[in-house]
Amino acid sequence: MSTELPDQPRTACRVTIRGIVQGVGLRPFVFRAAQHHQVAGWVQNDAAGVEVHAEATPRAIQAFVDELRADCPPAARIAEFAMRSVAAEGIADFQIRASRREGPPTVRVTPDLCICPDCLAELFDPADRHFHYPYINCTNCGPRYSIVQRLPYDRANTTMVGWPMCSSCRAEYDNRLDRRYHAQPVACPACGPAYRLLEGEVTVDDSSRAIERAAAMIKAGRIVAIKGIGGYHLACDARRPAAVESLRSRKYRKEKPFAVMVRNLDEARELAELSAEHERLLEDVARPIVLAPRRVELPGVAPDNVLLGIMLPYTPLHHLLFAAGAPSPLVLTSANRSSEPIAFRDADALEALSGIADAFLMGERPIARRVDDSVVAVRGSRTQMIRRSRGYTPTVVGHLAIDEPLLAVGADLKNTIALVVHGDVLVSQHIGDLGDLETDRSFADTVGDLLAMYEIDPRDLVIAHDRHPEFVSTRFALSLPARMHVAVQHHHAHVASVMAEHELLEEPVVGVAFDGTGYGNDGAIWGGEFFVGSVRSGFTREDSLRPVQMPGGDAAARFPVQAAAGFLAELDDLPDMTAEPFGFPARFHQARQLVERRVRCFTSTSAGRLFDAVAALVGFTRESTFEGQAAMWLEFQARASAPRSPYPCDGLDARPLLRAIIRDRLAGRPIGEIAAAFHATLAATVVEQMALLAGRHGLRFAALSGGVFQNELLVESIDREVSARGLPIKLLFNSSVPANDGGIALGQAALASMVLSLGGELLR
Repeated sequence: MSTELPDQPRTACRVTIRGIVQGVGLRPFVFRAAQHHQVAGWVQNDAAGVEVHAEATPRAIQAFVDELRADCPPAARIAEFAMRSVAAEGIADFQIRASRREGPPTVRVTPDLCICPDCLAELFDPADRHFHYPYINCTNCGPRYSIVQRLPYDRANTTMVGWPMCSSCRAEYDNRLDRRYHAQPVACPACGPAYRLLEGEVTVDDSSRAIERAAAMIKAGRIVAIKGIGGYHLACDARRPAAVESLRSRKYRKEKPFAVMVRNLDEARELAELSAEHERLLEDVARPIVLAPRRVELPGVAPDNVLLGIMLPYTPLHHLLFAAGAPSPLVLTSANRSSEPIAFRDADALEALSGIADAFLMGERPIARRVDDSVVAVRGSRTQMIRRSRGYTPTVVGHLAIDEPLLAVGADLKNTIALVVHGDVLVSQHIGDLGDLETDRSFADTVGDLLAMYEIDPRDLVIAHDRHPEFVSTRFALSLPARMHVAVQHHHAHVASVMAEHELLEEPVVGVAFDGTGYGNDGAIWGGEFFVGSVRSGFTREDSLRPVQMPGGDAAARFPVQAAAGFLAELDDLPDMTAEPFGFPARFHQARQLVERRVRCFTSTSAGRLFDAVAALVGFTRESTFEGQAAMWLEFQARASAPRSPYPCDGLDARPLLRAIIRDRLAGRPIGEIAAAFHATLAATVVEQMALLAGRHGLRFAALSGGVFQNELLVESIDREVSARGLPIKLLFNSSVPANDGGIALGQAALASMVLSLGGELLR
């Protein structure tokens, strides 16, 4: 709407601001702008966001509104800015009014924010009353989502409710010109929560001494559990291989990479090759873990990995630990045993981490909900979300044209959920892999948490879920007394997540969904699929990788030689795969027997299992200790080689490709060259099929999603192939949500919204 107002001596307007606008200093900013432009009126939080009433001359109001549009606080994210003329109320000054509630909340919850430069300066200023206080914060920084218990975001609705403010904090909190005005977690050493260290039977109660002792223990090679914003971390010295190995052993984490925290950006540059985009992400207010090519080897931290996950300090506590002598880099990993969710309650942490941590650095402020660190990567000029959590959730990732509340429960791996409130799609923090008792409980708690926060009765919901009848998420969804349940095919949801991100819900596309596994409409295990259609009309499966019989189901994801048994079963004249250069273990022949007898075998088109099979052929014959390990290893081997020409291929039939790889292995071709040629072959195959379908149906866009497209080399190769062929196809990928199953909930929500609006059958 235009901001031009009639030329009157005095007029009034009402401004409505939606988005991430509560808990970010927006109201004091509005107040200061009103003072500057001599505007009378008021500002207040309501259930949907922030509302402003302004009275002044037209020129003053114009300048006031322009400043609101252009200069809002750095943590605010404006999604809607609407203005309308109203009658003047004759107000003489400008007021910040108390929050108002009319109906259920729709306001967006603010993610947790890293410490701001002003608070960091005060943290180390001996003359400041917040000196060395580990909970220092203001309206520009500090916890938000991890402490809010219900909306609106007021102190009484946060986990800080148990700490009444002292007179000094209250004066700042009430001062409209202070940057701590209405900063809900505001506190100081005189009135706020503290930290203590538990080391066996010994407790150190003083915050400063507790932090100093924790830093000294880590420096000495010990493992300390540290309570952060969204849960506990386990910390040790990243340059002490014995400490890292001890952490792996106690945590049952064999080879999966650890992330490290460094003091500053200069130290990050020493550890990894950082582009401008890497550095921007490291310093972003979300402070994610950023994956970057490593420069140095930290033994045991990221074995067999060319990437290193790095993050900068984001809480006052992190800065205090480094100042107290904690080593840098510091391994900082989620405090849990392998497969369990991050511990966030004190009693649970003491029980679950007994035997892992040598000591516990425990903060008194409760955490309302567990929130893991986010993980992001840089893919060319794009940012790719690998794990969407702290700092990013629960922000809106899309908008759907529905008013009804809708819940999408996601998939069972890398689970997230999505809640649609008045069309805004809020995606939850990363929950984890369902099937573990504690993770399942966390999943149910997250659903209940978001529904309670937005005061939604499950009986009013439309609930979207995966078509797999045995998924934990599916069974949970069907147990809720919803208004409607909508089953969404897994790979349709992958493609729809891309289209929802790019706001192209009605655009027909070629959809490519490559992942490890997903329940197909025909009962088979899909994972190498090509679709045509749109979110609005639904997707038709046009083709797929040639199906194979996969022995042992999910076990094939853990044992690459088992996946190889499925793909090689139809090849004649195989050499002795137990002999050099292959050296397959006995499991391969056992799996071959399953295929021959059609016992415990499943029809599969999985691209993820094809990667595993090729990895086995070129040398990865051991068990994978974390999801995607063999495929990552294969990519890293390929990156160590120069780009190679693709193998001759026969469309979507992998048999000629596998025969060529076997011949090259027997001939002694370097495994890096074979891995690079495989990536080039798969990229050419994908582009050939996309071009065929785009030409046949007259399509301009291709949407690619699924965990396989986290492979940077594959995506780069597809990009190059499209450019080299001069194809008029625009490639679309996930960015705000992961391409892996962490993005499924968004796609489920998008497709279910079309069921609501059209009442049509979208699953073909």
